[in-house]
Amino acid sequence: MASQPLTIPPEIRSRLKRLRLRTRSDLGERGFGMHPSRNKGSGIEFAQYRAYEPGDEPRRIDWKLFARSDKFFVREAEEESPVSVWILIDASASMGQADRARPDHTRLDAAKLLALCIAELAQMQGDRFGWVSLGEDALGLAEPRGGRAQIDRLQLDFGRLQPGGSFPDAAVLAPLWERIGAHDLVLFLSDCFDERGIALIERLAKAGREVLCVQMLTTEERDFPFDGGYRFRDQESGEALIGDGAALRASFLTRFAAARAALGERLDAAGIRHCAYVLDERIDRPLQVFFGRGADAP
Repeated sequence: MASQPLTIPPEIRSRLKRLRLRTRSDLGERGFGMHPSRNKGSGIEFAQYRAYEPGDEPRRIDWKLFARSDKFFVREAEEESPVSVWILIDASASMGQADRARPDHTRLDAAKLLALCIAELAQMQGDRFGWVSLGEDALGLAEPRGGRAQIDRLQLDFGRLQPGGSFPDAAVLAPLWERIGAHDLVLFLSDCFDERGIALIERLAKAGREVLCVQMLTTEERDFPFDGGYRFRDQESGEALIGDGAALRASFLTRFAAARAALGERLDAAGIRHCAYVLDERIDRPLQVFFGRGADAP
């Protein structure tokens, strides 16, 4: 069953307009979508002089240099070219987890809205964006493109996307290595509970891709507000644990904090910028962490 169409609340959209998607290489310098390419042309960033050739535009001649040398030279610049943004969204069964206080809003619902915010930022800056849904042991892949039509396609695809199955294995993930380019930006939206997902982004980072990771968490994982007897069930394996919530709280919170710290150390070692997002937080919080004023790479 398709969910309601994705829409960005007006107050979130207003805050997005103050952000600039940026990579580690140009933090504090220029917005993402303003990366200089290796092509020479008539862009903004000066690259070099070359001798005038018939057909060159007179406005590109450096007249001051002509006055000194009595020769015609034109200024070449590096063309500012858009970069491809890839949104990798975990759609395995565990992403269907929600809080009891809001059972109709799952991790995956939040990840889809965050993905739409990322797409809007890319579209505003003239960058291409695409996405890969990772679930049901398969890939759903949309090649990076620009424009409003691509936003519409994302909304349509994600409206049909439901959590299920386990995270795809290496054989299913193989097409990604041919699709994601060396200078592309990758944003991974996942609960980060599956080793295959972490291995995927580690491999991408090792291959030189810029990777950002957002761990999607429920408020109950953060707070563990359970009292009385409960059956806790793993949504992917089906394994269950019966226990008293109050008695389990201290142990769970300690172990969960240790697991998150270990994940953070692992991502830091791989050079992957990361943050956690909890379902009761503003959806643009991860983007403020990565791209807001004062953001910095770890």
